[in-house]
Amino acid sequence: MYAVVKVGGKQYRVKEGDEFKVERLAVKGKKITLHEVLLVADDGNIEIGKPFLPRAKIICEVLGEKKGKKVMVFKYRRRKNYRKKIGHRQLLTHLRVKEISVGKTEKEGEE
Repeated sequence: MYAVVKVGGKQYRVKEGDEFKVERLAVKGKKITLHEVLLVADDGNIEIGKPFLPRAKIICEVLGEKKGKKVMVFKYRRRKNYRKKIGHRQLLTHLRVKEISVGKTEKEGEE
């Protein structure tokens, strides 16, 4: 079973036990639930959200916060003696997927 989740403006393909880094999230505690699930696939059964699956969620464990790789920004104007070199390191939150769950809708529960 795997899922595609949207976090911080980016999409990640994850499955249970995967570890991945996302842009910094304001997290209180050791667990976070991601609700913006775009797709869930399980043994050939694929569910696609429009735009999200309302009953799907991904429960993740927060492993910590780290800094990403340094990106250099260099600004330059020719013939003006203007040069500016700036470095940036994005703060990242390290997550581990504990559970991918897809609940039943009200219509499925009645049948």
